[in-house]
Amino acid sequence: MTTIASGSDTLTRDALTVLQPGFTGTTAPDWLLRRIGEGLASVGLFGRNIASTEQLAALTAQLRAERDDVLVAVDEEGGDVTRLEVRTGSSFPGNNALGAVDDVELTRQVAAELGRRLAACGVNLNWAPSADVNSNPANPVIGVRSFGADTDLVARHTAAYVTGLQSAGVAACTKHFPGHGDTAVDSHHALPRIDVPAEVLSARELAPFRAALAAGTRAVMSAHILVPALDPVRPATLSRPVLTRLLRGELGYDGLIVTDGMEMQAIAATYGIERGSVLAIAAGADAICVGGGLADDETVRRLRDALVTAVRTGELPEARLTDAAERVRALARWTSAAGDADARPPADEEVGLRAARRALRLTSAQPFTPLTEPPYVAALTPVANIAVSEETPWGVGAELSRLLPGTETGTFAGEDAGLATLAAAGRRQIVAVVRDEHRHPWMGRALDTVLRTRPDTIVVEMGLPQAPPRGTLHIATHGAARVCGRAAAEVIAGE
Repeated sequence: MTTIASGSDTLTRDALTVLQPGFTGTTAPDWLLRRIGEGLASVGLFGRNIASTEQLAALTAQLRAERDDVLVAVDEEGGDVTRLEVRTGSSFPGNNALGAVDDVELTRQVAAELGRRLAACGVNLNWAPSADVNSNPANPVIGVRSFGADTDLVARHTAAYVTGLQSAGVAACTKHFPGHGDTAVDSHHALPRIDVPAEVLSARELAPFRAALAAGTRAVMSAHILVPALDPVRPATLSRPVLTRLLRGELGYDGLIVTDGMEMQAIAATYGIERGSVLAIAAGADAICVGGGLADDETVRRLRDALVTAVRTGELPEARLTDAAERVRALARWTSAAGDADARPPADEEVGLRAARRALRLTSAQPFTPLTEPPYVAALTPVANIAVSEETPWGVGAELSRLLPGTETGTFAGEDAGLATLAAAGRRQIVAVVRDEHRHPWMGRALDTVLRTRPDTIVVEMGLPQAPPRGTLHIATHGAARVCGRAAAEVIAGE
């Protein structure tokens, strides 16, 4: 149950309540439990905190022994961005694969099963789905995390995802408002800018968020992007015109507004996390997400003190902080009421694999004959964006090894990748696995080199299939989740 720290005043408790910090380790450290007792109402989990479903359930139980209504959040999009299965790859295809299938009932079922698994582990807030319209193919951070480039498609699948996830008692946090799709800069590293007229934003970027709001999303996450048509000075996370005037006022949203990670360079390198957090709450945000990189008690103390000081100096109205804290508590009440295990959707363990199989797009100039001998799998590997954990495996090598024992795999990058692939493969059939070939010129040149010598090469594109399909068989999986690799391997081996 909740414990009250001796001498803890309402202002300090409210400042702690609006924070969503992270921590290191697979058990809750003493400092975190102490802060929960003092008023901290939310905790963010990352891959470093999760070793197994059993361990995760024990961790969330440990947190709830201190405060029974604590919000436990995780960034579990499925597909390329997974925390539950960070070391194995996801059992669910990501948004782009679901958009490729374009079956809203399937999307709802996938989200419901993902939500059921989260709820069973004690997680009650998911920083998902991404409602971004991936209108810029060069986008380095959204890509296959988006349902697609078509606004209407993204809107209907965003709504289905929210409905499915929340049917399991897990609050959806639709992101990244007002839309991160039309950027060529990763906000983890710098501040992106979207220069389009307000009417384009309304028709394209905002439509999926309207759909999410209509579906009842319990939370919305802001984007660290500058949108001059809405606010020429401050990024959306720190912008009152974006969060209060647009999201609250024009769109009529009354739920929780969560910031994207405040340690991301778009904010940390321009405003700093303390100043940024004060400006975010003043702009209309209700919860400060921090902890992906900064994950210690000192960070919590710094942000708490910055908010308290801002109220005491008059920079931040106390009523705004009180309102933000109450919205956090309101979401906690909803999750407590919605968390009845008997009301969760029935288990559907294979829905992710079914969806991944349906998402495959095959291109071949002539009928394909499945392999019977173990191939050589060449993974042409780009640097992953920071939202995707480097420890999450991807590709088809592991699944082909299961189906065709003796399969060998190598990883290649850079200008000599093509020649290195040919040398390593020898006489074996080559399966070249790529990820966003259209964004990496070296990757295209490597495929050119391989295909000139070995035109029978099979190409598996596990990113956005923007480059022209080529090879004796081209398989577009629309994502790099484990189930996407399995579905592609089944085709290659004729399973």
